[in-house]
Amino acid sequence: MLFQVEGWKLKNDKNIALGGVKDKKKKKKNNDKKKEKSVDEHQVVAHKEHGLNEQPAKSKKQDKSKDKGFTSNVSEKDTSRNQMKRKREATTSNEESESITNKRAKTLKQVASSTTTPKAPMEPAPPVPITTQTKLTPLQQKMMSKLSGSRFRWINEQLYTITSEEALKLIKEQPSLFDEYHQGFKSQVSSWPENPVDVFVKQFETRLLSRNINAPGGLPGTRDKKIVVADMGCGEAQFSADVARFVQLQKKKSKKYKNLDVEIHSFDLKKQNDRITVADIKNVPLEDESATIVIFCLALMGTNFLDFIKEAYRILQPRGELWISEIKSRFREKSNNGDNFEQEEDPENSTVGKEFVDALKLCGFFHKSTDNSNKMFTRFEFFKPPQDIIDERRAKLERKRKFIEEESEKEKLESKRETKPEGQWLLKPCIYKRR
Repeated sequence: MLFQVEGWKLKNDKNIALGGVKDKKKKKKNNDKKKEKSVDEHQVVAHKEHGLNEQPAKSKKQDKSKDKGFTSNVSEKDTSRNQMKRKREATTSNEESESITNKRAKTLKQVASSTTTPKAPMEPAPPVPITTQTKLTPLQQKMMSKLSGSRFRWINEQLYTITSEEALKLIKEQPSLFDEYHQGFKSQVSSWPENPVDVFVKQFETRLLSRNINAPGGLPGTRDKKIVVADMGCGEAQFSADVARFVQLQKKKSKKYKNLDVEIHSFDLKKQNDRITVADIKNVPLEDESATIVIFCLALMGTNFLDFIKEAYRILQPRGELWISEIKSRFREKSNNGDNFEQEEDPENSTVGKEFVDALKLCGFFHKSTDNSNKMFTRFEFFKPPQDIIDERRAKLERKRKFIEEESEKEKLESKRETKPEGQWLLKPCIYKRR
C-alpha cells in the first residue's frame, strides 16, 4: 500500500492501489501452501490411528489390497489439487494481463490526446509559365514579340536557303519549328493589305460560277468534269477548307451544282490537320496527269524550286493550269519606275518576273498571264499544253530554225542549275530585315 487516508478503503480499491496485484498473489500462494500442509498433517495422523486400531491377523493379500486403495485415494486427491492450482494460476495470469493491457490502452489514449500530429510541409507552387494566355505587361509583350519575330526570321531564312529534302528532315526532327513559323507567318499576313490565299479562293469561286468546267475561261477538269487540285506547300490548308465550304454551299443552293465534284490534295512538311499529306513537294504521291490545277502560294521556298515545277508538270493533265503567287521582292528585275512597285503604270506589261517566266517555259509550260496589280505580290498563270500543241509548236520552231536554239537554252538552264541552285539567282530568298 502506497498511502492511506481516512475515509478511503485503499486496500480494496484496485484502480488506486496500483501495486496491490502482486501482493495479493503472494498472499494467495502462501495461504494455499499453509492449507496443503495442514491437509497433509491430518492425513498422516489419521493414517497412524487407523494402523493402530487394525487387527494384526490379516493375510498378506488383504494388506496389499488396502495399500492399493489408500494410494489410489491419495493420487486422486493430488490430481484434484493440481487442477485447482492450475485454474487459480490461469485466472490470476488473465487478470494480470487484462490489467496491463488496460493500463497501456489508457496511457496511449492520454499520449494521443496530448500530442498533435505534425503537418506535412507545404511545397512551394511551381512558377507560372509565360504563355499567350498569361497577362503580360506592355514591356513583356514587346519583348515577347521581338523574340518570336527573331525566331520566325531564323526559321524563314533556313527554309529559303536549304533544299526541300533538307527542310523535310529538319521539320521531322523538330516539328515545333513548323508551328512557330506559321504562327509568325500569321502575324505577318495580318499586316498585309491582301492574303494571296484569299485571292486564289476568290478566283476559283468566280470562274466556277461564271463559266462551265472545261469551257474557255472556266476551270479545267477531267473528262468527267471533276476538278482535282494539288495545293503544294499548303501551310494549314486554308484553300482546301474555304473551297470545300463553298462547294457544299453551292450544292445546297442550286441543282446545277448538285453533282459538282471537287477534290483537293494538300501537301506540306507537317500534318497540321487531317486535310494535309506530309511530303517533299518535289515528289508527291499522285499519279501522272491526275491533277487539273496545281497551286504554289508563296511555296517556292527551297533552293531547288524548279524541281517543284517539274513535279507539277508531271502530275498535271494536258490543259491543266499552274497558279503561282510570289512576293515581288524575290524577282531580280526592276519595275519601269525603279524599285517602287506601288506606282506601276502598266502592270500587265511589266518586266517583273520575266526571267522566271522564261525559265518555266523551258520546263514545258505555256505562259497565260502575269498579274502585278497587287502591291506586294505577283501572280502567274501557266498551263500544260496538250501533245498536239507541243508537236505543232515544235514544227514551227523547226521551220524557223529556232528549235535547236530552244534546246540549247534548256541545256544552259540545267548546266547553270548544276553550278548554282536557282534559289540563289532566279528567285532571291525572301529574307526579312532584322529590326
